[in-house]
Amino acid sequence: MEQNMLQMLNPQKVESLEKWIEETNITLTQINGQRRYGGPPPGWRGPAPGPGCEVFISQIPRDVYEDQLIPLFQSVAPLYEFRLMMNFSGQNRGFAYAKYGDTASAATAIRALNMYPLLSGVRLTVKRSTEKRQLFLSDLPPTVGRSELLTVLRQITDGVEGVTMKTTGPKEKDVTALVHYSSHYAASMAKKVLVQAFRKLYGMSISIRWMPGGGKSRREGHGEERVHVPSHLNSLTPPRFQLSRDPEHPPPLPTPPSTFHPQSFSRAVGGPTPQTMSVMLPGKPRSGVEEPQHDSVIQLRWLCELHGFGVPIYNVRYDHTGPGGFLYFAYRVVVPGLAVPFCGVVHILPSTCTNNMEAEVHQAAAKQLLSALWQARSL
Repeated sequence: MEQNMLQMLNPQKVESLEKWIEETNITLTQINGQRRYGGPPPGWRGPAPGPGCEVFISQIPRDVYEDQLIPLFQSVAPLYEFRLMMNFSGQNRGFAYAKYGDTASAATAIRALNMYPLLSGVRLTVKRSTEKRQLFLSDLPPTVGRSELLTVLRQITDGVEGVTMKTTGPKEKDVTALVHYSSHYAASMAKKVLVQAFRKLYGMSISIRWMPGGGKSRREGHGEERVHVPSHLNSLTPPRFQLSRDPEHPPPLPTPPSTFHPQSFSRAVGGPTPQTMSVMLPGKPRSGVEEPQHDSVIQLRWLCELHGFGVPIYNVRYDHTGPGGFLYFAYRVVVPGLAVPFCGVVHILPSTCTNNMEAEVHQAAAKQLLSALWQARSL
């Protein structure tokens, strides 16, 4: 199985990438189908870049990675952020985004690197990125108010700066909203989860699209909408995966997860209202809605410490590589206050940066445990 995965990749290129990461001590984080550097990088001084500072890079060979691309685009000016779009096999999807500190640097990158020839003979295409920051929501219930909607959006997604609402149609019952986000990245992440979140949380279907008249890159829109990848996926070489837990010095205990449904919004849309939290669980895990600040590991630990069971201890080992490129891990989670450990199997995507591999496996295992506990409670 492992050999099948390696056949889809170029071992020499992967080795070169890993060597570069080790030598430069650079950090790459994979989330939702893209591998990200910076945003901001270490030592960055100054404010976050505004609109017009990002360039769109296409025609990238599938086996070219950050070890070639980041130094190339850094040769023009310091990078604030670099995002390489990735697929399930560990190859890139042929395009990336580079963000600079100002518009002048972005313009210089376009002039200097558009049609730049790589060693493979392929020429890169570099142009200004269309950074859409506004989402258009329709099919909202006529009873919903701006303040209720704003509260819900800020609990589901990050970076919401404001909401503009409008009523049209017969008797003004057609309600739409224009949601303003702090960045294109925040808006793009929100676009992935809002429809499913509203359906799961309030039993209603809304429509969502980029602001009318604005063009998001067709290629980006196609790729990012299709890929739903667990966050923080890292490591291409399973045998080198090592545990580094320290049960004697666990991280600080987080505050309990907050209630997700504002009561006023639930009443307005006629959907499910908040139920009294079970003494057993802080909340049902919600698949498809990524919420890093309330992740599964935090929820499971909070639950265990709430009942005096102690901090869960994770023990995982690489098992095999599936035909689609997924890496499978067997896990065993020991909760000190419980007599029987929890065991199971999870799968994640291959990538780089071994340090974050452990965290991703823990996330998947904790999510399974929370789901199993919720189902057992519901019986």
